[in-house]
Amino acid sequence: MARILIVDDAKFMRMTLANILKKANHEVVGEAENGKEAVELYMELKPDVVTLDITMPVMSGLEAVKEIKLYDPNAKIIMCSAMGQQKMVVEAIEAGALDFIVKPFDESRVMEAIQRVLQ
Repeated sequence: MARILIVDDAKFMRMTLANILKKANHEVVGEAENGKEAVELYMELKPDVVTLDITMPVMSGLEAVKEIKLYDPNAKIIMCSAMGQQKMVVEAIEAGALDFIVKPFDESRVMEAIQRVLQ
């Protein structure tokens, strides 16, 4: 069981992801709707895993990955992206994200990504 921070500007996406994670007995310790909130909550909550949307207002997921990795080089971050954002996903992986999941979320793929980054 992991403590997870969910970051997405769409409440519906956060809810969908939270339901998948809770069903698998993970604990959602916080939710943020932009990269700036994500960085602040990461420092405060120190979650085991962060799911991070790429495209958000205030601060993008790419910027947030870099900020979080500066603070904690061992942070376990999974990027979430809509179809057709491959270039951004590659940038996120280069910035330190460990995996990515594509929207709309596939439950088994979400669980696979969580298991992979926790190893």
